[in-house]
Amino acid sequence: MPRRAAPAVWPGVLVPLLLLLVLFPAGAPARADEARVVAEKTVAPRTVDLTIRSPAMDGRKNVRLLLPEGWSRTADRTWPTFWLLHGGVDDYTAWTRDTDVARLTAGSGVIVVMPEGGRCGNYSDWWNHGDGGPPRWETFHLTELRRILERSYRAGTARVVAGNSMGGLGAMLYSARHPGTFRAAAAFSGYLHTRYGHTPGDDSIGWGPSLSCPGTDWRRVWGDPDDQAAIWHAHNPYDLAGRLAGTRLFVASGNGRPGSLGGLPFTDPVEAAANDHARAFVGRLRDLGIPVTTDLHDGQHSWPYWQRDLHAAYPMLMDALGR
Repeated sequence: MPRRAAPAVWPGVLVPLLLLLVLFPAGAPARADEARVVAEKTVAPRTVDLTIRSPAMDGRKNVRLLLPEGWSRTADRTWPTFWLLHGGVDDYTAWTRDTDVARLTAGSGVIVVMPEGGRCGNYSDWWNHGDGGPPRWETFHLTELRRILERSYRAGTARVVAGNSMGGLGAMLYSARHPGTFRAAAAFSGYLHTRYGHTPGDDSIGWGPSLSCPGTDWRRVWGDPDDQAAIWHAHNPYDLAGRLAGTRLFVASGNGRPGSLGGLPFTDPVEAAANDHARAFVGRLRDLGIPVTTDLHDGQHSWPYWQRDLHAAYPMLMDALGR
């Protein structure tokens, strides 16, 4: 008898089928309680946006990746990661929107990871008046997202991190709370001493966070600065500075005055506060004998200065990755 011909498989059916097999390989289904990628979109050369269903956030959050030349999901190698965190009133598109990071990293051989950090999310699992629960930004980034990148996007275990404003807090906070996770950390205009200027018994919070994240209910984030002082200390880079020994560090800040890249015709109070934080944090590191590179300059709380800071820190960050 003649053999029966195999049924035809049309390209329109085959391509989506193969994509599903790559994203969700047979024998390894994502658990119901596990974060997973639910959408992936290429938005520019090398630039891919992920939508992640996150139990830690009780919803969907976005992450932008810049993929290196030659990257492949099925490669038999991994790539180091450069985490780049945004500020308090911005989002995951900020760094590619307002800087030349795509061009700067084009030949770096690293995966650039730019996660959503929320409006004044403060890169923390919120206290929520003692109830816990979402938003849990730290868990989303360093547990859920990290595992997704390593499992499905060929990310290795060599990592560095940088950020501006609230992202500067995140860079130092994540590095101090998880020693060894990042080989190097850079903060640009970050508020690095969250209790700076706080007087016990005063209902206000420290000088800096209140300016960078106006309107934030800090008692949801870390609790009352006095009643939950231990939580504030546990999320204050200044207090955690000793845990940064062995991490290569870079701290940049303007003094609030307009510099060579322009700015407002008066002193920027947000950047002036960040400068106070930077000097206090750097002083604490030096008291502890921990090396830090600094760039304290004329400048304001704006993207032209953060792009310059990124370029200044970039050689050190890449050197820490062996690039």
